Amino acid sequence: MTNKLKIRKGDRVKVITGRSKGKIGDVLRVLPAEQRVVVSGVNVIKRHTKPGRTDAGGIIEREAAIHVSNVALLDPKSDKPTKVGFKFLEDGRKVRIARASGETIDR
Repeated sequence: MTNKLKIRKGDRVKVITGRSKGKIGDVLRVLPAEQRVVVSGVNVIKRHTKPGRTDAGGIIEREAAIHVSNVALLDPKSDKPTKVGFKFLEDGRKVRIARASGETIDR
């Protein structure tokens, strides 16, 4: 069973707790089974890799996953963190809305 998350790939989020608190970035990957997201420029780790046949190896910096409860979606209108809600449009589509402004997030 996969868990539904209110944050999707490409969303702009702000980290609200943890070591990277206050940083803003775009969601690169969503891992619904673990309830985690990978955000650009947030929770950067250094990985020491051995050289292989194709790559040179060395120290590689990359983003690690962060728990979805530690990030908040940014309101498209005010650019401040907001909660996410759902609404059905007249044509029957289900869209995400920003609770703070009522603005539709999905295009």
